[in-house]
Amino acid sequence: MTRHFGRMIASAWLICGGVAASSAASASYQHVLLISVDGMHAIDLANFVAAHPQSTLASLSHEGTVYPNALTTTPSDSFPGFLAQVTGGTPKSTGVFYDDSYDRTYFPAGSNCQGEPGTEVPFAEDIDIDSKRLDAGGTPGQPQTQIDPKKLPLALIDGKCTPIYPHAFNRVNTVFEIVKQHGGRTAWSDKHPAYEWVAGPSGKGLDDLFALEQDSLIPGTKVKTTGSFKAQRDFDEARVKAVLNELKGLDSTGATKAPVPQLFGLNFQAVSVGQKLPKSGPGDEAGLVGGYTGPDAAPGNALAEQLAYVDGALGELMSGLKEAKLTDSTLVIVSAKHGQSPIDPATLQPVDDAPYTKMPGYGFHIADDAALIWLKPKERAAQLPAALAYLEQSAKSLGIGQILPANALALSYNDPATDSRTPDFIVGVNPGVVYTSGKKIAEHGGMNQNDRSVMLLVSAPGMKPASLPALVQTTQIAPTILKALGYDPNELQAVRQEGTTELPGLPF
Repeated sequence: MTRHFGRMIASAWLICGGVAASSAASASYQHVLLISVDGMHAIDLANFVAAHPQSTLASLSHEGTVYPNALTTTPSDSFPGFLAQVTGGTPKSTGVFYDDSYDRTYFPAGSNCQGEPGTEVPFAEDIDIDSKRLDAGGTPGQPQTQIDPKKLPLALIDGKCTPIYPHAFNRVNTVFEIVKQHGGRTAWSDKHPAYEWVAGPSGKGLDDLFALEQDSLIPGTKVKTTGSFKAQRDFDEARVKAVLNELKGLDSTGATKAPVPQLFGLNFQAVSVGQKLPKSGPGDEAGLVGGYTGPDAAPGNALAEQLAYVDGALGELMSGLKEAKLTDSTLVIVSAKHGQSPIDPATLQPVDDAPYTKMPGYGFHIADDAALIWLKPKERAAQLPAALAYLEQSAKSLGIGQILPANALALSYNDPATDSRTPDFIVGVNPGVVYTSGKKIAEHGGMNQNDRSVMLLVSAPGMKPASLPALVQTTQIAPTILKALGYDPNELQAVRQEGTTELPGLPF
């Protein structure tokens, strides 16, 4: 059921510092709660709802539209995957291919912009004040205290050597920026302080970012949070509490009063770790096994536990909406930044990615279950043929299933000869190949179906249950958010550049 709010409610929004009056007449919802369950496939949602008909996910599905054929970006990494949801764009418009990537015009941290340009751009835990600490060495809710500017890549801007913060790396605006420009409050919670990029290129799109460091060490151990199923659930739950604080009219830390955000949410990491971690870690009960048991995506006992946790946490959030009397005025969107591969454990093929460093003209690469490769800027033109020949010769040993060279990438993204970000090669792997020197049993970032197929559910009270089999993209979430809030989706630069449409079949 579509909800249209009249002038009285619109006036109330303005009194409370809410949205602009021009949008009130066309707004279907006052709030959007956006949730990313990283790693969760469409089949995971279908299996869970079938096995747990009384679950929160089942309840949301019964009052919402499920898209069983939703695809995230290629590459299917966290940064481009979430940028899709909040910009409406792919790396073609955002210029962001991975959370650890490369720019041919940047200089390394600490270089004072001296030497040849072209450097790795590591926007994850690498830029924390202290990545071993949960608070990243700063104060949660204040990302500027958690990021060390001395660790940031550098660029010459108007002749001045300037540190590049994550928000300045993205080339297009975000839904958070647009909501802020219309007077609404915004908030987000994620796994690294580097997610301050959600604020958009202006750096002004977020009122409240509650970021903890996922790669911090579990207290009393030398094991990262990602090395324990329980530690990962605790990590997520701390951020659930931040969103519950926001629903109570507080900031994410609970320290000060603040209006309930018009656009807000968080990501969950529990399922992703449940898919990747092979066995119990610190704090876990013995005998837990991560991943799936077969090609039907039946979860192992550890992954089943992680899925159940996320469903319970979603229940907490739905109860929080109810207590705040916001259920009827809030659109809930649940999706995933990425999937995870492989689902079938019998296909797992661990491969060492070190040989990529030996290719002619090598500059930088990142490999999880795909490989993105940049050659040295001054050598690339001369070395492209030899580099391609090297990849072809190494295809079997590296598990390569597909090579996308520069001319193919120019069709889907921008020409690497003229764009500073587009890789010189993207390598797709055979199903089941995971680049690892450790013991992880799944990864994401690639272009296979298990990487790209993600859950997507849009729900609100009064919506008729529907399952739309049409192929959709997670880029369509961003314009859908703006339409629900009564704003013009064409305010998004990526929507205009890439022609992104809203999700089909919704009653608003």
